Amino acid sequence: MNYASNYFENKDATHERILLFIKTKGPISTADLARALEMTPEAARQQVQKLLVAGLIAGRQEAASGVGRPRQRWVLTEAGYARFPDTHAQLTVQLLDTVRHLFGEEGLERLISQREEESRAVYLQACSNQGLPERLHSLAEIRTAEGYMARVERDGKDWLLIEDHCPICAAARTCQGFCRSELRLFQEIIGDEANVTREQHLLADAGRCVYRIVAK
Repeated sequence: MNYASNYFENKDATHERILLFIKTKGPISTADLARALEMTPEAARQQVQKLLVAGLIAGRQEAASGVGRPRQRWVLTEAGYARFPDTHAQLTVQLLDTVRHLFGEEGLERLISQREEESRAVYLQACSNQGLPERLHSLAEIRTAEGYMARVERDGKDWLLIEDHCPICAAARTCQGFCRSELRLFQEIIGDEANVTREQHLLADAGRCVYRIVAK
């Protein structure tokens, strides 16, 4: 994850380690956070409290498995997510609004199609003539270079393409055609030997985007 390590190089190391951990691993309790980052429970509580005061994380109550009180887990707030790079978010949204105003929805769809076409050329060049696992890892490398903090994991017989960050999140919130375009493009890159579905969606408060690849 060179992308992430470069970004956090000049920031408060402990705070940013916690924020990055929550972003990449999802909601987590203080006790689990302490164990994962090899901190004392008291040190973890102090760091969590500082992040709470700063408005970078918030508590979420989750039902305990079996009998017991609900567990509190920590998630990133909007301000917490904002600590991660977003590609000129405000300008991007303004430009999309301008395109929609001047050219309507058809103009916006043409813009998305053009972006998809350009990405297709890059992805196909990098992923062609490879088996499925190699193709997925090549795709993840490209997506990481583009700022998506992507990785590939095996889940039983399936594969997961996990993207812990979205550098065009603001644009995607303005027009979800970008998300549909990416899913369509992933299926094309993977080809006929597997099906691609989106299991988790950042815009649906999942904290990341996760794609399941199931071989036919």
